[in-house]
Amino acid sequence: MKKIITTFLLLAVTSAALAQGKAASVDTTTFAGIFDNKEYNVYLDIDFYHNDVVVPGQEVFGEMAGYFGDKRDSRKWLFTSAEIIDSTTAKVSITNDYGSEDLVATLSKQPDGSFVLKQEEGSTLKIARDRKWVKMPKRLPFTRRGH
Repeated sequence: MKKIITTFLLLAVTSAALAQGKAASVDTTTFAGIFDNKEYNVYLDIDFYHNDVVVPGQEVFGEMAGYFGDKRDSRKWLFTSAEIIDSTTAKVSITNDYGSEDLVATLSKQPDGSFVLKQEEGSTLKIARDRKWVKMPKRLPFTRRGH
């Protein structure tokens, strides 16, 4: 009987240790952080793991997956939901800060470490330049800030 109890306890401890090891190896950094596009002077502030990003000046919307911002204008495109598809791809639902336009996009990590935001369906991302709306390209590259 002691052998059975000892074996059971040993299996339980081993299972718990393996479970902790798997939990510790879960990626929580690929789709979190600030990413810049220098050509258009825009950026992404995202955390698809915790969905706890608050848009500056728009705290009324609460915490969300992130946002698309412009360094020259205060308007934002809000990431209302994000689903991580695999280790390099996430699907994102985006709306403007008025709620009048929305779209679905994918954010993909590239082999060189950069990211591409690809607008799949719906409205087109736009930014204000010289009092006019400028449409963003369907594929917009980003690099992680600090790298």
